[in-house]
Amino acid sequence: MKNLLKQYLPYLIGYKKQFFFAILGMIAVAIGTTGTAQLIKPVLDDVFINKDREMLTLMPFLLVGVFTLKGTGAYIQTYYTSYIGQDVIRKLRNKLVSHITYLDMEFFKKTHTGEILSRVTNDINRIQNVVSNIIPNLIRESLTILALTGYVIYENPKLALYFLIIMPLAIFPLSRLAKKMRKYSKLSQESTADMTSRLGEILSNIEVIKSNSSQNYEQQRFSIENQNVFRFIMKQIRTNALTSPIMEILGSIAIGTVIYIGGKEVIDGHMSVGEFFAFATALFMLYTPIKRLSGLYNQAQDAITANTRMHELLAIQPSITSGTKELTEEIETISLENVSLSYTNTPALKNISLEAKKGESIALVGDSGAGKSSLVNLLVRFYDPSSGKILINNSDTKDFTLASLHQRISYVTQRIYIFNDSIAANVAYGEEIDEKRVIEALHKAYAMEFIEKLEDGIHTILSESGDNLSGGQRQRIALARALYKNPDILILDEATSALDNKSEALIQQALQELKSEMITFTVAHRLSTIEDADTILVFQDGEIICRGSHDELLQHCPTYQKLSKNI
Repeated sequence: MKNLLKQYLPYLIGYKKQFFFAILGMIAVAIGTTGTAQLIKPVLDDVFINKDREMLTLMPFLLVGVFTLKGTGAYIQTYYTSYIGQDVIRKLRNKLVSHITYLDMEFFKKTHTGEILSRVTNDINRIQNVVSNIIPNLIRESLTILALTGYVIYENPKLALYFLIIMPLAIFPLSRLAKKMRKYSKLSQESTADMTSRLGEILSNIEVIKSNSSQNYEQQRFSIENQNVFRFIMKQIRTNALTSPIMEILGSIAIGTVIYIGGKEVIDGHMSVGEFFAFATALFMLYTPIKRLSGLYNQAQDAITANTRMHELLAIQPSITSGTKELTEEIETISLENVSLSYTNTPALKNISLEAKKGESIALVGDSGAGKSSLVNLLVRFYDPSSGKILINNSDTKDFTLASLHQRISYVTQRIYIFNDSIAANVAYGEEIDEKRVIEALHKAYAMEFIEKLEDGIHTILSESGDNLSGGQRQRIALARALYKNPDILILDEATSALDNKSEALIQQALQELKSEMITFTVAHRLSTIEDADTILVFQDGEIICRGSHDELLQHCPTYQKLSKNI
Protein backbone atom coordinates (compact mmCIF):
# COMPACT_ATOMS: atom_id res chain seq x y z
CA MET A 1 0.00 0.00 0.00
CA LYS A 2 2.85 2.37 0.92
CA ASN A 3 4.60 1.73 -2.42
CA LEU A 4 1.35 2.27 -4.31
CA LEU A 5 0.86 5.66 -2.67
CA LYS A 6 4.51 6.58 -3.37
CA GLN A 7 4.01 5.81 -7.06
CA TYR A 8 0.81 7.77 -7.56
CA LEU A 9 0.95 10.66 -5.09
CA PRO A 10 3.64 12.38 -7.25
CA TYR A 11 1.11 12.48 -10.09
CA LEU A 12 -0.96 14.85 -7.97
CA ILE A 13 1.86 17.43 -8.01
CA GLY A 14 1.07 18.11 -11.66
CA TYR A 15 -2.47 19.09 -10.68
CA LYS A 16 -1.76 21.74 -8.03
CA LYS A 17 -4.84 23.83 -8.79
CA GLN A 18 -7.23 20.84 -8.87
CA PHE A 19 -5.58 19.28 -5.82
CA PHE A 20 -5.86 22.57 -3.90
CA PHE A 21 -9.62 22.74 -4.51
CA ALA A 22 -10.01 19.02 -3.73
CA ILE A 23 -8.24 19.50 -0.36
CA LEU A 24 -10.46 22.51 0.38
CA GLY A 25 -13.48 20.30 -0.30
CA MET A 26 -12.13 17.57 1.99
CA ILE A 27 -11.49 20.09 4.79
CA ALA A 28 -15.04 21.42 4.35
CA VAL A 29 -16.41 17.86 4.69
CA ALA A 30 -14.32 17.24 7.83
CA ILE A 31 -15.42 20.56 9.42
CA GLY A 32 -19.06 19.99 8.41
CA THR A 33 -19.06 16.48 9.89
CA THR A 34 -17.52 17.67 13.17
CA GLY A 35 -19.89 20.67 13.25
CA THR A 36 -22.88 18.33 12.96
CA ALA A 37 -21.80 16.55 16.16
CA GLN A 38 -21.16 19.86 17.94
CA LEU A 39 -24.72 21.06 17.19
CA ILE A 40 -26.18 18.17 19.22
CA LYS A 41 -25.00 19.74 22.47
CA PRO A 42 -26.93 23.07 22.18
CA VAL A 43 -29.99 21.27 20.78
CA LEU A 44 -30.30 19.10 23.90
CA ASP A 45 -28.92 21.40 26.62
CA ASP A 46 -30.09 24.83 25.43
CA VAL A 47 -33.27 24.06 23.44
CA PHE A 48 -34.86 21.01 25.08
CA ILE A 49 -33.59 21.31 28.66
CA ASN A 50 -33.07 25.09 29.17
CA LYS A 51 -35.94 26.08 26.78
CA ASP A 52 -33.77 28.74 25.01
CA ARG A 53 -36.00 30.26 22.28
CA GLU A 54 -33.19 32.27 20.65
CA MET A 55 -31.16 29.08 20.19
CA LEU A 56 -34.28 27.35 18.83
CA THR A 57 -34.65 30.10 16.18
CA LEU A 58 -30.93 30.01 15.31
CA MET A 59 -30.56 26.22 15.19
CA PRO A 60 -32.26 25.54 11.75
CA PHE A 61 -29.97 28.11 10.11
CA LEU A 62 -26.90 26.57 11.75
CA LEU A 63 -27.97 23.11 10.59
CA VAL A 64 -28.53 24.30 7.02
CA GLY A 65 -25.15 26.07 7.08
CA VAL A 66 -23.28 23.03 8.36
CA PHE A 67 -24.87 20.62 5.88
CA THR A 68 -24.41 23.12 3.01
CA LEU A 69 -20.71 23.35 3.88
CA LYS A 70 -20.44 19.56 4.02
CA GLY A 71 -22.40 19.02 0.76
CA THR A 72 -20.54 21.72 -1.18
CA GLY A 73 -17.22 20.35 0.04
CA ALA A 74 -18.19 16.84 -1.03
CA TYR A 75 -19.16 18.09 -4.52
CA ILE A 76 -15.90 20.05 -4.99
CA GLN A 77 -13.80 17.14 -3.72
CA THR A 78 -15.60 14.58 -5.92
CA TYR A 79 -15.33 16.68 -9.09
CA TYR A 80 -11.65 17.63 -8.77
CA THR A 81 -10.43 14.24 -7.56
CA SER A 82 -12.32 12.57 -10.42
CA TYR A 83 -10.74 15.02 -12.87
CA ILE A 84 -7.26 14.22 -11.55
CA GLY A 85 -7.95 10.47 -11.52
CA GLN A 86 -9.37 10.30 -15.02
CA ASP A 87 -6.56 12.42 -16.46
CA VAL A 88 -3.83 10.38 -14.75
CA ILE A 89 -5.39 7.17 -16.10
CA ARG A 90 -5.58 8.72 -19.58
CA LYS A 91 -1.85 9.42 -19.42
CA LEU A 92 -1.10 5.94 -18.02
CA ARG A 93 -3.08 4.27 -20.79
CA ASN A 94 -1.32 6.37 -23.44
CA LYS A 95 2.05 5.50 -21.90
CA LEU A 96 1.25 1.79 -21.77
CA VAL A 97 -0.06 1.58 -25.35
CA SER A 98 2.90 3.60 -26.65
CA HIS A 99 5.30 1.33 -24.77
CA ILE A 100 3.65 -1.80 -26.16
CA THR A 101 3.91 -0.61 -29.77
CA TYR A 102 7.70 -0.29 -29.40
CA LEU A 103 8.18 -3.80 -28.02
CA ASP A 104 9.82 -6.49 -30.14
CA MET A 105 7.88 -8.75 -32.48
CA GLU A 106 9.06 -11.61 -30.29
CA PHE A 107 6.88 -10.21 -27.48
CA PHE A 108 3.76 -10.27 -29.67
CA LYS A 109 4.49 -13.84 -30.76
CA LYS A 110 4.76 -14.99 -27.16
CA THR A 111 1.95 -12.91 -25.63
CA HIS A 112 -1.71 -13.50 -26.44
CA THR A 113 -3.60 -10.46 -27.73
CA GLY A 114 -6.30 -10.96 -25.09
CA GLU A 115 -3.66 -10.78 -22.35
CA ILE A 116 -2.43 -7.43 -23.69
CA LEU A 117 -5.99 -6.10 -24.01
CA SER A 118 -6.77 -7.17 -20.46
CA ARG A 119 -3.77 -5.27 -19.09
CA VAL A 120 -4.59 -2.11 -21.02
CA THR A 121 -8.29 -2.17 -20.08
CA ASN A 122 -9.11 -4.25 -16.98
CA ASP A 123 -5.87 -3.64 -15.07
CA ILE A 124 -5.82 0.08 -15.86
CA ASN A 125 -9.46 0.39 -14.70
CA ARG A 126 -8.53 -1.19 -11.36
CA ILE A 127 -5.66 1.28 -10.97
CA GLN A 128 -8.06 4.08 -11.85
CA ASN A 129 -9.92 3.27 -8.65
CA VAL A 130 -6.75 4.13 -6.70
CA VAL A 131 -6.22 7.54 -8.26
CA SER A 132 -9.88 8.54 -8.59
CA ASN A 133 -11.26 7.11 -5.35
CA ILE A 134 -8.87 5.43 -2.92
CA ILE A 135 -6.24 8.18 -2.55
CA PRO A 136 -8.78 11.07 -2.36
CA ASN A 137 -11.05 9.11 0.01
CA LEU A 138 -8.04 8.14 2.11
CA ILE A 139 -7.12 11.81 2.51
CA ARG A 140 -10.73 12.87 3.16
CA GLU A 141 -11.46 10.14 5.70
CA SER A 142 -8.11 10.78 7.42
CA LEU A 143 -8.95 14.49 7.75
CA THR A 144 -12.41 13.62 9.09
CA ILE A 145 -10.92 11.17 11.60
CA LEU A 146 -8.40 13.79 12.76
CA ALA A 147 -11.12 16.41 13.20
CA LEU A 148 -13.51 14.08 15.05
CA THR A 149 -10.73 12.54 17.17
CA GLY A 150 -9.60 16.01 18.22
CA TYR A 151 -13.20 16.88 19.08
CA VAL A 152 -13.92 13.77 21.22
CA ILE A 153 -10.58 14.18 23.08
CA TYR A 154 -11.45 17.84 23.69
CA GLU A 155 -14.93 16.93 24.94
CA ASN A 156 -13.88 14.09 27.25
CA PRO A 157 -10.33 12.66 27.15
CA LYS A 158 -11.23 9.84 29.57
CA LEU A 159 -14.10 8.48 27.43
CA ALA A 160 -12.14 8.97 24.20
CA LEU A 161 -9.36 6.77 25.57
CA TYR A 162 -11.57 3.65 25.72
CA PHE A 163 -12.60 3.99 22.08
CA LEU A 164 -9.09 4.76 20.85
CA ILE A 165 -7.66 1.71 22.64
CA ILE A 166 -10.18 -0.83 21.31
CA MET A 167 -10.35 0.23 17.62
CA PRO A 168 -6.63 -0.37 16.79
CA LEU A 169 -7.22 -4.03 17.67
CA ALA A 170 -8.85 -4.30 14.23
CA ILE A 171 -5.45 -3.93 12.51
CA PHE A 172 -4.44 -7.60 12.93
CA PRO A 173 -7.51 -9.28 11.34
CA LEU A 174 -7.68 -6.59 8.64
CA SER A 175 -4.03 -7.18 7.62
CA ARG A 176 -4.75 -10.92 7.32
CA LEU A 177 -7.74 -10.16 5.09
CA ALA A 178 -5.60 -7.80 2.99
CA LYS A 179 -3.12 -10.60 2.22
CA LYS A 180 -5.97 -12.84 1.06
CA MET A 181 -7.38 -10.00 -1.03
CA ARG A 182 -4.04 -9.59 -2.83
CA LYS A 183 -3.90 -13.32 -3.57
CA TYR A 184 -7.47 -13.54 -4.89
CA SER A 185 -7.09 -10.26 -6.79
CA LYS A 186 -4.09 -11.65 -8.69
CA LEU A 187 -5.98 -14.84 -9.54
CA SER A 188 -9.03 -12.79 -10.56
CA GLN A 189 -7.02 -10.56 -12.91
CA GLU A 190 -5.19 -13.52 -14.46
CA SER A 191 -8.46 -15.38 -15.02
CA THR A 192 -10.03 -12.23 -16.52
CA ALA A 193 -7.09 -12.01 -18.94
CA ASP A 194 -7.59 -15.69 -19.89
CA MET A 195 -11.30 -15.09 -20.47
CA THR A 196 -10.55 -12.01 -22.63
CA SER A 197 -8.06 -14.08 -24.63
CA ARG A 198 -10.63 -16.80 -25.19
CA LEU A 199 -13.21 -14.22 -26.33
CA GLY A 200 -10.63 -12.68 -28.68
CA GLU A 201 -9.99 -16.07 -30.26
CA ILE A 202 -13.72 -16.63 -30.77
CA LEU A 203 -14.18 -13.26 -32.49
CA SER A 204 -11.03 -13.66 -34.60
CA ASN A 205 -11.94 -17.16 -35.77
CA ILE A 206 -15.71 -16.82 -36.08
CA GLU A 207 -15.69 -18.05 -39.70
CA VAL A 208 -13.94 -21.28 -38.72
CA ILE A 209 -16.30 -21.75 -35.77
CA LYS A 210 -19.44 -21.26 -37.86
CA SER A 211 -18.19 -23.38 -40.75
CA ASN A 212 -17.52 -26.25 -38.33
CA SER A 213 -20.69 -25.67 -36.25
CA SER A 214 -18.44 -25.70 -33.19
CA GLN A 215 -20.36 -23.04 -31.25
CA ASN A 216 -21.12 -25.46 -28.40
CA TYR A 217 -17.48 -26.51 -28.17
CA GLU A 218 -16.32 -22.88 -27.97
CA GLN A 219 -19.11 -22.03 -25.53
CA GLN A 220 -17.94 -24.80 -23.21
CA ARG A 221 -14.32 -23.59 -23.37
CA PHE A 222 -15.42 -19.99 -22.72
CA SER A 223 -17.70 -21.03 -19.84
CA ILE A 224 -14.73 -22.67 -18.06
CA GLU A 225 -12.76 -19.39 -18.19
CA ASN A 226 -15.88 -17.43 -17.23
CA GLN A 227 -16.48 -19.74 -14.25
CA ASN A 228 -12.91 -19.15 -13.05
CA VAL A 229 -13.46 -15.38 -13.17
CA PHE A 230 -16.70 -15.80 -11.21
CA ARG A 231 -15.04 -18.07 -8.62
CA PHE A 232 -12.14 -15.74 -7.85
CA ILE A 233 -14.30 -12.62 -7.82
CA MET A 234 -16.64 -14.30 -5.31
CA LYS A 235 -13.62 -15.13 -3.12
CA GLN A 236 -12.65 -11.46 -3.28
CA ILE A 237 -16.19 -10.43 -2.34
CA ARG A 238 -16.32 -12.95 0.53
CA THR A 239 -12.99 -11.74 1.92
CA ASN A 240 -13.94 -8.08 1.53
CA ALA A 241 -17.35 -8.69 3.12
CA LEU A 242 -15.67 -9.90 6.34
CA THR A 243 -14.24 -6.43 6.89
CA SER A 244 -17.60 -4.92 7.77
CA PRO A 245 -18.68 -7.42 10.47
CA ILE A 246 -15.22 -7.28 12.11
CA MET A 247 -15.44 -3.50 12.29
CA GLU A 248 -19.09 -3.69 13.43
CA ILE A 249 -18.26 -6.03 16.32
CA LEU A 250 -15.20 -4.10 17.50
CA GLY A 251 -17.06 -0.82 17.05
CA SER A 252 -20.02 -2.03 19.07
CA ILE A 253 -17.67 -3.12 21.90
CA ALA A 254 -15.99 0.30 21.92
CA ILE A 255 -19.23 2.29 21.70
CA GLY A 256 -20.98 0.04 24.27
CA THR A 257 -18.13 0.64 26.71
CA VAL A 258 -18.30 4.39 26.12
CA ILE A 259 -22.09 4.47 26.59
CA TYR A 260 -21.82 2.56 29.87
CA ILE A 261 -19.09 4.76 31.31
CA GLY A 262 -20.57 7.93 29.82
CA GLY A 263 -23.98 7.08 31.23
CA LYS A 264 -22.44 6.82 34.69
CA GLU A 265 -20.78 10.22 34.16
CA VAL A 266 -24.19 11.79 33.34
CA ILE A 267 -25.91 10.07 36.30
CA ASP A 268 -23.13 11.20 38.64
CA GLY A 269 -23.47 14.78 37.30
CA HIS A 270 -20.00 14.99 35.75
CA MET A 271 -21.46 15.49 32.23
CA SER A 272 -24.57 17.15 30.89
CA VAL A 273 -26.96 15.24 28.63
CA GLY A 274 -26.02 17.49 25.70
CA GLU A 275 -22.30 16.99 26.25
CA PHE A 276 -22.73 13.22 26.34
CA PHE A 277 -24.87 13.07 23.21
CA ALA A 278 -22.53 15.42 21.34
CA PHE A 279 -19.64 13.16 22.35
CA ALA A 280 -21.57 10.00 21.41
CA THR A 281 -22.62 11.49 18.06
CA ALA A 282 -19.00 12.38 17.24
CA LEU A 283 -18.01 8.87 18.27
CA PHE A 284 -20.61 7.28 15.98
CA MET A 285 -19.45 9.57 13.17
CA LEU A 286 -15.83 8.63 13.87
CA TYR A 287 -16.67 4.96 13.48
CA THR A 288 -17.89 5.50 9.89
CA PRO A 289 -14.64 6.92 8.37
CA ILE A 290 -12.59 4.30 10.26
CA LYS A 291 -14.78 1.59 8.75
CA ARG A 292 -14.41 3.20 5.31
CA LEU A 293 -10.63 3.35 5.70
CA SER A 294 -10.50 -0.40 6.37
CA GLY A 295 -12.64 -0.96 3.25
CA LEU A 296 -10.32 1.27 1.21
CA TYR A 297 -7.34 -0.75 2.40
CA ASN A 298 -8.94 -3.92 1.07
CA GLN A 299 -9.86 -2.27 -2.24
CA ALA A 300 -6.28 -1.12 -2.61
CA GLN A 301 -5.08 -4.76 -2.67
CA ASP A 302 -6.87 -5.22 -5.99
CA ALA A 303 -5.15 -2.15 -7.38
CA ILE A 304 -1.75 -3.23 -5.98
CA THR A 305 -1.93 -6.45 -8.01
CA ALA A 306 -3.08 -4.62 -11.16
CA ASN A 307 -0.33 -2.05 -10.67
CA THR A 308 2.28 -4.83 -10.37
CA ARG A 309 1.05 -6.43 -13.61
CA MET A 310 1.12 -3.08 -15.42
CA HIS A 311 4.67 -2.30 -14.28
CA GLU A 312 5.80 -5.80 -15.26
CA LEU A 313 4.73 -4.87 -18.79
CA LEU A 314 6.36 -1.44 -18.63
CA ALA A 315 9.57 -3.07 -17.40
CA ILE A 316 9.90 -5.10 -20.60
CA GLN A 317 12.38 -3.30 -22.84
CA PRO A 318 12.76 -3.83 -26.61
CA SER A 319 16.03 -5.28 -27.85
CA ILE A 320 15.41 -3.72 -31.30
CA THR A 321 16.28 -0.10 -30.56
CA SER A 322 16.45 2.89 -32.85
CA GLY A 323 19.82 4.17 -34.01
CA THR A 324 20.81 7.83 -34.03
CA LYS A 325 21.64 8.35 -37.71
CA GLU A 326 18.94 9.57 -40.09
CA LEU A 327 18.72 7.70 -43.39
CA THR A 328 18.39 10.73 -45.65
CA GLU A 329 19.97 9.50 -48.88
CA GLU A 330 18.40 7.06 -51.31
CA ILE A 331 19.18 3.41 -50.77
CA GLU A 332 21.55 2.32 -53.51
CA THR A 333 22.65 -1.04 -52.06
CA ILE A 334 21.66 -3.43 -49.32
CA SER A 335 23.88 -6.34 -48.39
CA LEU A 336 23.90 -9.18 -45.88
CA GLU A 337 27.26 -10.44 -44.62
CA ASN A 338 27.23 -13.94 -43.08
CA VAL A 339 23.90 -13.29 -41.39
CA SER A 340 22.41 -15.87 -39.03
CA LEU A 341 19.17 -15.67 -37.03
CA SER A 342 17.79 -17.81 -34.21
CA TYR A 343 14.39 -17.65 -32.52
CA THR A 344 14.88 -18.62 -28.85
CA ASN A 345 17.81 -20.91 -29.71
CA THR A 346 16.05 -22.35 -32.79
CA PRO A 347 18.09 -21.58 -35.95
CA ALA A 348 16.09 -19.86 -38.70
CA LEU A 349 18.86 -18.55 -40.98
CA LYS A 350 22.46 -19.73 -41.34
CA ASN A 351 25.30 -17.64 -42.82
CA ILE A 352 23.27 -15.77 -45.42
CA SER A 353 25.23 -13.45 -47.71
CA LEU A 354 23.79 -11.44 -50.60
CA GLU A 355 23.89 -8.01 -52.18
CA ALA A 356 21.14 -6.13 -54.01
CA LYS A 357 21.43 -2.84 -55.89
CA LYS A 358 18.91 -0.25 -56.92
CA GLY A 359 16.91 -1.50 -59.90
CA GLU A 360 17.33 -5.20 -59.04
CA SER A 361 14.58 -7.62 -58.16
CA ILE A 362 15.30 -10.52 -55.80
CA ALA A 363 12.94 -13.46 -55.42
CA LEU A 364 12.89 -15.79 -52.40
CA VAL A 365 11.52 -19.32 -52.82
CA GLY A 366 11.46 -22.46 -50.75
CA ASP A 367 9.23 -24.69 -48.69
CA SER A 368 7.35 -23.36 -45.70
CA GLY A 369 9.75 -22.74 -42.81
CA ALA A 370 12.79 -22.60 -45.10
CA GLY A 371 13.72 -19.07 -43.93
CA LYS A 372 12.15 -16.72 -46.50
CA SER A 373 10.03 -14.72 -44.04
CA SER A 374 12.89 -14.71 -41.53
CA LEU A 375 15.05 -12.88 -44.06
CA VAL A 376 12.25 -10.38 -44.67
CA ASN A 377 11.92 -9.85 -40.89
CA LEU A 378 15.59 -8.90 -40.79
CA LEU A 379 15.26 -6.43 -43.67
CA VAL A 380 12.56 -4.43 -41.86
CA ARG A 381 14.34 -4.86 -38.49
CA PHE A 382 11.59 -6.82 -36.78
CA TYR A 383 14.60 -8.79 -35.59
CA ASP A 384 18.35 -8.21 -35.57
CA PRO A 385 20.81 -10.88 -36.75
CA SER A 386 22.15 -13.27 -34.13
CA SER A 387 25.45 -12.86 -35.99
CA GLY A 388 26.65 -11.07 -39.11
CA LYS A 389 25.69 -7.63 -40.46
CA ILE A 390 23.09 -6.00 -42.69
CA LEU A 391 24.41 -2.93 -44.49
CA ILE A 392 22.56 -0.17 -46.31
CA ASN A 393 24.83 2.00 -48.43
CA ASN A 394 27.73 0.37 -46.52
CA SER A 395 26.33 1.47 -43.12
CA ASP A 396 24.94 -0.94 -40.52
CA THR A 397 21.14 -0.79 -40.40
CA LYS A 398 21.38 -0.65 -36.59
CA ASP A 399 22.92 2.83 -36.91
CA PHE A 400 19.81 4.31 -38.54
CA THR A 401 16.72 5.51 -36.73
CA LEU A 402 13.87 3.07 -37.16
CA ALA A 403 11.54 5.83 -38.39
CA SER A 404 13.88 6.94 -41.20
CA LEU A 405 14.62 3.31 -42.14
CA HIS A 406 10.95 2.35 -42.35
CA GLN A 407 10.17 5.50 -44.33
CA ARG A 408 12.30 4.09 -47.18
CA ILE A 409 11.11 0.49 -46.94
CA SER A 410 7.61 -0.68 -47.85
CA TYR A 411 6.48 -4.10 -46.69
CA VAL A 412 3.38 -5.88 -47.99
CA THR A 413 2.47 -9.19 -46.37
CA GLN A 414 0.12 -11.97 -47.33
CA ARG A 415 -1.89 -11.02 -44.27
CA ILE A 416 -3.51 -7.74 -45.22
CA TYR A 417 -4.03 -5.04 -42.59
CA ILE A 418 -6.94 -2.69 -43.21
CA PHE A 419 -7.90 0.03 -40.71
CA ASN A 420 -11.44 1.20 -39.92
CA ASP A 421 -10.94 4.46 -41.82
CA SER A 422 -11.29 5.86 -45.33
CA ILE A 423 -9.51 4.30 -48.32
CA ALA A 424 -7.41 7.46 -48.61
CA ALA A 425 -6.35 7.24 -44.93
CA ASN A 426 -5.49 3.56 -45.39
CA VAL A 427 -3.29 4.32 -48.41
CA ALA A 428 -1.58 7.34 -46.78
CA TYR A 429 -1.37 5.55 -43.43
CA GLY A 430 0.89 7.36 -40.97
CA GLU A 431 1.32 10.37 -43.28
CA GLU A 432 -0.69 13.42 -44.25
CA ILE A 433 -3.23 12.60 -46.95
CA ASP A 434 -2.26 13.94 -50.37
CA GLU A 435 -5.23 13.01 -52.57
CA LYS A 436 -3.25 13.31 -55.78
CA ARG A 437 -0.58 10.90 -54.47
CA VAL A 438 -3.28 8.58 -53.10
CA ILE A 439 -5.00 8.33 -56.49
CA GLU A 440 -1.65 7.87 -58.23
CA ALA A 441 -0.73 4.99 -55.87
CA LEU A 442 -4.15 3.39 -56.34
CA HIS A 443 -3.75 3.57 -60.13
CA LYS A 444 -0.34 1.87 -59.87
CA ALA A 445 -1.93 -0.90 -57.80
CA TYR A 446 -4.85 -1.17 -60.25
CA ALA A 447 -7.30 -0.43 -57.46
CA MET A 448 -9.04 2.64 -58.94
CA GLU A 449 -11.08 0.45 -61.27
CA PHE A 450 -13.27 -0.69 -58.33
CA ILE A 451 -12.86 2.41 -56.12
CA GLU A 452 -14.29 4.68 -58.84
CA LYS A 453 -17.50 2.64 -58.66
CA LEU A 454 -17.92 3.33 -54.94
CA GLU A 455 -20.26 6.18 -54.02
CA ASP A 456 -17.66 8.02 -51.88
CA GLY A 457 -14.62 6.97 -53.93
CA ILE A 458 -11.35 7.25 -52.01
CA HIS A 459 -13.29 8.64 -49.03
CA THR A 460 -15.26 5.41 -48.60
CA ILE A 461 -14.98 4.17 -45.02
CA LEU A 462 -13.68 0.61 -44.77
CA SER A 463 -15.01 -1.68 -42.08
CA GLU A 464 -12.83 -3.44 -39.54
CA SER A 465 -10.31 -5.64 -41.41
CA GLY A 466 -11.79 -4.36 -44.69
CA ASP A 467 -14.62 -6.89 -44.64
CA ASN A 468 -16.65 -4.79 -47.10
CA LEU A 469 -14.02 -5.54 -49.78
CA SER A 470 -12.94 -8.74 -51.47
CA GLY A 471 -9.56 -10.33 -50.67
CA GLY A 472 -8.08 -9.13 -53.96
CA GLN A 473 -9.35 -5.58 -53.41
CA ARG A 474 -7.84 -5.47 -49.92
CA GLN A 475 -4.53 -6.69 -51.31
CA ARG A 476 -4.46 -3.95 -53.95
CA ILE A 477 -5.11 -1.27 -51.31
CA ALA A 478 -2.23 -2.68 -49.24
CA LEU A 479 0.00 -2.53 -52.30
CA ALA A 480 -1.10 1.07 -52.95
CA ARG A 481 -0.15 1.89 -49.34
CA ALA A 482 3.32 0.54 -50.01
CA LEU A 483 3.69 2.51 -53.25
CA TYR A 484 2.41 5.75 -51.67
CA LYS A 485 5.69 6.02 -49.73
CA ASN A 486 7.74 5.94 -52.95
CA PRO A 487 10.03 3.41 -51.26
CA ASP A 488 13.64 2.60 -52.05
CA ILE A 489 13.05 -1.02 -51.03
CA LEU A 490 9.78 -2.84 -51.72
CA ILE A 491 9.18 -6.17 -49.99
CA LEU A 492 6.32 -8.35 -51.23
CA ASP A 493 5.74 -11.33 -48.93
CA GLU A 494 3.30 -13.36 -51.07
CA ALA A 495 1.50 -10.06 -51.53
CA THR A 496 -0.38 -11.00 -54.73
CA SER A 497 -1.64 -14.39 -53.55
CA ALA A 498 -5.29 -13.27 -53.35
CA LEU A 499 -5.35 -11.67 -56.82
CA ASP A 500 -6.80 -13.20 -59.93
CA ASN A 501 -4.46 -13.84 -62.86
CA LYS A 502 -5.51 -10.69 -64.71
CA SER A 503 -4.98 -8.39 -61.70
CA GLU A 504 -1.69 -10.06 -60.87
CA ALA A 505 -0.45 -9.59 -64.44
CA LEU A 506 -1.37 -5.89 -64.32
CA ILE A 507 0.43 -5.39 -61.01
CA GLN A 508 3.48 -7.25 -62.28
CA GLN A 509 3.50 -4.88 -65.23
CA ALA A 510 3.27 -1.87 -62.83
CA LEU A 511 6.11 -3.24 -60.71
CA GLN A 512 8.22 -3.79 -63.83
CA GLU A 513 7.72 -0.13 -64.74
CA LEU A 514 8.77 0.95 -61.24
CA LYS A 515 11.63 -1.53 -61.00
CA SER A 516 14.42 0.94 -61.83
CA GLU A 517 13.39 3.18 -58.91
CA MET A 518 13.81 0.63 -56.12
CA ILE A 519 15.15 -2.71 -54.90
CA THR A 520 12.42 -5.33 -54.89
CA PHE A 521 12.31 -8.44 -52.70
CA THR A 522 9.54 -10.91 -53.51
CA VAL A 523 8.61 -14.00 -51.52
CA ALA A 524 7.19 -16.21 -54.26
CA HIS A 525 3.76 -17.74 -54.27
CA ARG A 526 3.40 -18.45 -57.99
CA LEU A 527 5.89 -19.02 -60.78
CA SER A 528 4.56 -16.00 -62.66
CA THR A 529 5.60 -13.80 -59.74
CA ILE A 530 9.30 -14.67 -59.93
CA GLU A 531 10.24 -15.78 -63.42
CA ASP A 532 11.33 -12.24 -64.41
CA ALA A 533 13.37 -11.64 -61.23
CA ASP A 534 17.05 -10.77 -61.70
CA THR A 535 18.07 -13.22 -59.00
CA ILE A 536 16.13 -16.06 -57.41
CA LEU A 537 17.32 -17.37 -54.02
CA VAL A 538 16.30 -20.92 -53.15
CA PHE A 539 16.04 -21.51 -49.39
CA GLN A 540 16.18 -24.81 -47.55
CA ASP A 541 16.53 -25.24 -43.77
CA GLY A 542 17.60 -21.62 -43.32
CA GLU A 543 20.29 -21.68 -46.01
CA ILE A 544 20.51 -20.45 -49.61
CA ILE A 545 21.23 -23.63 -51.56
CA CYS A 546 20.86 -22.18 -55.08
CA ARG A 547 20.86 -18.74 -56.64
CA GLY A 548 20.50 -17.50 -60.21
CA SER A 549 17.92 -16.55 -62.85
CA HIS A 550 14.81 -18.58 -63.52
CA ASP A 551 16.33 -20.28 -66.59
CA GLU A 552 19.62 -21.02 -64.81
CA LEU A 553 17.92 -22.61 -61.83
CA LEU A 554 15.67 -24.76 -64.03
CA GLN A 555 18.82 -26.23 -65.53
CA HIS A 556 21.09 -26.57 -62.49
CA CYS A 557 18.98 -26.65 -59.26
CA PRO A 558 16.96 -29.85 -58.59
CA THR A 559 15.19 -28.24 -55.59
CA TYR A 560 14.02 -25.35 -57.74
CA GLN A 561 12.91 -27.73 -60.48
CA LYS A 562 10.73 -29.47 -57.91
CA LEU A 563 9.41 -26.19 -56.51
CA SER A 564 8.63 -24.80 -59.95
CA LYS A 565 6.12 -27.59 -60.46
CA ASN A 566 4.24 -26.48 -57.32
CA ILE A 567 4.32 -22.68 -57.54
